[in-house]
Amino acid sequence: MTIVTGDQILPADADEALLVGRIWDPESGGPRIVSIRGREVFDHTPQVRTISELMDLEDPAALITAAQDSPRWDLAPLVEASLAQEQAEPHFLAPVDLQVIKACGVTFVDSMIERVIEERCGGDIQQAAAVRESVLSVLGADIASVRPGSPEARQVKDVLTAQGMWSQYLEVGLRPDPEVFTKSPVLSSVGFGSHIGIPSFSNWNNPEPELVLVVDARGRVRGATLGNDVNLRDVEGRSALLLGMAKDNNASCSIGPFIRLFHKDFTLETLRGEDITLTVEGADGYRLEGNNSLSRISRPFEELISAAFGGHHQYPDGFALFTGTLFAPTQDREAPGLGFTHKEGDTVTIRSGHLGALINITGKTEALAPWTYGIRDFTNYLSRLS
Repeated sequence: MTIVTGDQILPADADEALLVGRIWDPESGGPRIVSIRGREVFDHTPQVRTISELMDLEDPAALITAAQDSPRWDLAPLVEASLAQEQAEPHFLAPVDLQVIKACGVTFVDSMIERVIEERCGGDIQQAAAVRESVLSVLGADIASVRPGSPEARQVKDVLTAQGMWSQYLEVGLRPDPEVFTKSPVLSSVGFGSHIGIPSFSNWNNPEPELVLVVDARGRVRGATLGNDVNLRDVEGRSALLLGMAKDNNASCSIGPFIRLFHKDFTLETLRGEDITLTVEGADGYRLEGNNSLSRISRPFEELISAAFGGHHQYPDGFALFTGTLFAPTQDREAPGLGFTHKEGDTVTIRSGHLGALINITGKTEALAPWTYGIRDFTNYLSRLS
């Protein structure tokens, strides 16, 4: 793996960014709320105990910018320890804590097409190339500009259905209501440098580079980060009712490296044109590159948020919302026509100019350290801080 420095994980405009996150602190035996300024890391736990609490403040940025304490850590050793997975040293955690992890699917027409393909081949990677050719021949003209829920979208769905191409993914990709599901339990997400898990029962899977919006208990978006919504295509392709099996496994949700708070010129508007890049570097020398261009998303962020939060559903501790991905890999890794799937030891880098770089390495889920630090441990830790 290429050596990664602190500078390389920061946003391009790091000097202008308000970055907050969580550090595992062996000294206190739990997570600390931190901000990153330059190459210095400041501990804000004396002022605010959780990221959830910070997001619910009327002005989170004011608390972060007002703190005048001396830095507690340097960025470089934290990056090094995180990538080396040195659990006895201070290292990065996912930058969310009590928030529920929600996710939206099929928010790009391109990814909708790939979901239709994996469904029609029943999750069998051997059939993917032939089914893809068949589906694309039926689709014909580019439909990426069709607005979900519009009369034009209904017509596209009707045409595809009439040609025997009906799919439940057309319902959420083209009709008024987006797909929203719970991706991961509270405190189960992994952060920068951690392994991400690929279960042994999957042989067709891929990363999903996504923008993650961080929303407070009142439904206000307070900032954003990067996420990897690890996906098992063979499992979901067998049945959409296996979505939980496909999406929620140990270390299947990676978020980080930091949350960038909305502040000054950095707003939700900034992110509407953000490009998120993906690189997968295999131990076998394989390299895959991809892109998730948010300018091509089919639904505005506000629509996705209102589908998750409102009179029908509240989140007292806030939530983090994966917004979907344009990226769906078809590049062959081995035999022609078999497309892409992960191998153990792949280095996955998800990067954007405003949010920095999230780096993880794939491992076999069953061989990774089990998830043991839950809500009870966390509340016990918080009580000791009082």
